[in-house]
Amino acid sequence: MTLVFASNNQNKIKEIQLLLPASIQILSLKDIGCFEDIPETASTIEGNAILKANYVTEKYGYDCFADDSGLEVDVLNGAPGVHSARYAGEQKNDNDNMDKLLAHLQNETRRKANFKTVICLNVKGTQHLFTGIINGSIIDEKRGANGFGYDPIFVPEGYTQTFAELSMAEKSAISHRGLAVQQLVAFLRR
Repeated sequence: MTLVFASNNQNKIKEIQLLLPASIQILSLKDIGCFEDIPETASTIEGNAILKANYVTEKYGYDCFADDSGLEVDVLNGAPGVHSARYAGEQKNDNDNMDKLLAHLQNETRRKANFKTVICLNVKGTQHLFTGIINGSIIDEKRGANGFGYDPIFVPEGYTQTFAELSMAEKSAISHRGLAVQQLVAFLRR
């Protein structure tokens, strides 16, 4: 089976391909000739996943899946949430985003947070949603060189290491995206 993954983020593509059985091949947006920025204008993580999947299905005619993810910090009422990638501006810079978040939490002791991923699958004319959530907390300094996004400042519950200190395989086994992809794979195998 071949599915389009509505992303050009090579980190996400690698992470997801590792989680999928060899019988499922992923094509990126670049692979299908989609070079435009797909609008992410929804007010929720679910909404953006649906927008991206529908864009590819409607404009290019492929069965596909899209994900959207966000970091939700309890004391910030769920922010940065749907705005996680652009938290510090349109440049989508991971370090800028982390620096802004750490500045907001500077004198804060309540640091509970979660990562949430929603995958929208459009296949054979039907749409399905899969959600993965992992709880944890935000530390006050960046640690680790693996991963991307907010990984260097997020410690998952039950761990002492940040996502960026875990190997990709370790992270994928417990991460929000990993949990959502496991649901996607279980559905596709049925």
